[in-house]
Amino acid sequence: MPQQCHRALCLSVYIITFILGLPMNILAFYTFCKKVRQKPTPIDILLLNLTISDLLFLIFLPFKMQEVMNNMIWNLPYALCPLSGFIFYMTIYNSTFCLTAVSVERYLGVAFPIQHTLKRRPVYAVAACIFFWIFSFINLSIVVIIPFIGSEESLSNTSNHNDSTRICYENFTDTQLNILLPVRLELFVVLFCIPFIICCFCYINFIRVLSRLHNIDRRRRLRAIGMALGTLIVFAVCFGPYNISHVVGFVMWKSPEWRDKALLCSTFNACLDPFIFYMSSSAVRGTVGSMMKGFRCRFGGCVPSHVFCTSSRSITMTATDKEHNQEQINGSGKEAATSCLQ
Repeated sequence: MPQQCHRALCLSVYIITFILGLPMNILAFYTFCKKVRQKPTPIDILLLNLTISDLLFLIFLPFKMQEVMNNMIWNLPYALCPLSGFIFYMTIYNSTFCLTAVSVERYLGVAFPIQHTLKRRPVYAVAACIFFWIFSFINLSIVVIIPFIGSEESLSNTSNHNDSTRICYENFTDTQLNILLPVRLELFVVLFCIPFIICCFCYINFIRVLSRLHNIDRRRRLRAIGMALGTLIVFAVCFGPYNISHVVGFVMWKSPEWRDKALLCSTFNACLDPFIFYMSSSAVRGTVGSMMKGFRCRFGGCVPSHVFCTSSRSITMTATDKEHNQEQINGSGKEAATSCLQ
């Protein structure tokens, strides 16, 4: 019975994340690709990289669903076990890097608007994204390596040989734990603590600077502050419990029993990131607004379609003109800081 409850919990989180996260991330991917082709900016490149990471995570999520449905027995080819686990964990930590980079970009754009506007280049964001993938790949390669370390010991000490070889990334031997637990502690420090500290520093100072810029529209200022606080909460809630399990496992010298439940918080991050996209990017808000207007034009029978679509075009033109005018502003520090809130 407890295993069935655990299975129900895992499946619920996986299915909700997949159903909500996949279409929203596809929409964000389309929007950022379109924006990057037209006029690439560092923030759009970073958010596009975060979207790709989430989509890759969601593509491999059905493997986890299948594993849970089979009571954690891996019935697929065993080569897919380390591969799916590697993608699963690598994309989680790549997301932390992307969120941290976005916080740095936001902070620099508001705290040092003129200097940052003069020095910011899309190529720097591309280089940062490549570094994130390489660094995550190197650190998380342990997921692929560890099942093949001390495998002979695992087979000789296991009474049920058949089941042990069909369990994916569980039941580690002492030899494997001697390597895995210190690496997990390193992941906690390097891939979670340092990015989280940087993210907190940037967004706290981001909020402090915004609170002093009274020339910026109050609605936009509050939206930017909400985005900053929301990102910090998502970072802490989604990635904190799983990474704390690394520390607990190192102290106890075994994987804690609640580790898989903590991982569910990180899983849910894939359907929370699109809300950060919506708060962070005017392009995503514009795409969502255009879709909503399209649905109203097609299904809203209360307003004549030609009247509504005409008004929609005028509203879209007005919003486009405002965004175009805003992007053309570059002179004073106040104007540059305002543009960073889009």
